[in-house]
Amino acid sequence: METHFKRAMAQRLLLRRFLTSIIPRMPPQGGWAPLTSRTQQTPQHGHGGLPGTASPARTLHTTRVCSTTFNVQDGPDFQDRVVNSETPVVVDFHAQWCGPCKILGPRLEKMVAKQHGKVVMAKVDIDDHTDLAIEYEVSAVPTVLAIKNGDVVDKFVGIKDEDQLEAFLKKLIG
Repeated sequence: METHFKRAMAQRLLLRRFLTSIIPRMPPQGGWAPLTSRTQQTPQHGHGGLPGTASPARTLHTTRVCSTTFNVQDGPDFQDRVVNSETPVVVDFHAQWCGPCKILGPRLEKMVAKQHGKVVMAKVDIDDHTDLAIEYEVSAVPTVLAIKNGDVVDKFVGIKDEDQLEAFLKKLIG
């Protein structure tokens, strides 16, 4: 049973790495191009039931969502979006099975969102990214790091109330 679980985890990790290597994370310069849907172009019938011109293609525009929270995909993603970030980053090391993480995560996301882009939040699942947890000496979850200019400047382990989180964020933002 345990071998099957490890094999499944390894397959998920390989698939995730493959997908992140072929799918760009950043939009092309100038933004995303409009998507054109040509499905079901039904002919318009003119006088006498004769086919006329086809209906024009529908154009769908994508919008960029400016989110203050993101899930770390892999080591290079962490390096790119956390270590190399010009904006201070709060890193939430958590696990799906962790009860306190399920309380702290949404609370921390809400507090980060209130900072209006002065800080962003990276979420790292320690079961998916054991290497990052080891590198940053995470021995218990939830562990939250404050990273500024690539350096860990503050850290806490466990659950905090909103006042404590606000003080933690204010200290990071400066």
